[in-house]
Amino acid sequence: MQRIFLLSHMRAFTSLAGHILGSHPQINGYYEMHISYADAAALDRQITVFQENDILKPNSRYLFDKLLHNDYALKLERLHLTNPKTLVSLLEPEQTIKSIVDLFAQKAADDPYASPAGAANYYRKRIQALADFCRTAHSPYQYFDAELFQHGPERLLPKLADWLELDSPLSEHYQIFSQTGKPRKGDSSVHIHSGKIDRTPVTYPHIALPESLLGEARTVYERCRRDLLNRAADALTLT
Repeated sequence: MQRIFLLSHMRAFTSLAGHILGSHPQINGYYEMHISYADAAALDRQITVFQENDILKPNSRYLFDKLLHNDYALKLERLHLTNPKTLVSLLEPEQTIKSIVDLFAQKAADDPYASPAGAANYYRKRIQALADFCRTAHSPYQYFDAELFQHGPERLLPKLADWLELDSPLSEHYQIFSQTGKPRKGDSSVHIHSGKIDRTPVTYPHIALPESLLGEARTVYERCRRDLLNRAADALTLT
């Protein structure tokens, strides 16, 4: 079975991406499995984790996972996969950092991600790691701006289907699965249960970010995004 890996960061519509992809008859998987792919044995572990709660679709082609944290490595050269599909995606910093703070402040006020400084530190380190990974990657990857899930799914979904060589289109509507909304399985808000892309913008007006912190995050984002675009086999951006 072939693999799809989505490399991104928290709060970048990755749960939505997983559910849209995982609803396609050729694709299994829709949530973050928290696996480090350091050798080929991890591929067996991936199947085992998936089958703890779900079953592989008959005649399916792919197994999907997303990696959002630097704790989990992806060493494609050690996996000996045939034609792995790697997708890389970033969301701009202001919305991302505010969304991280909003999410983790609901869980525990002393969580490091509940503060703007902690959330921004995660964001900067994560997108730097993604740029470093792609700088040394020996296999092609496709890049897209995560904002396209809200502002241009009619452009993004056909492109994803093309990159993945799917035999039918991807839909803005998706299935609700056994692990949808559960802790450590992705988005736990009510929005993921809607079964369709919600284009309503969320602005988090109650969260203020220091301008110096936001400026530094923007500088890192712009540099890493430029590097990712320059090395991508193909890309789709907002503009």
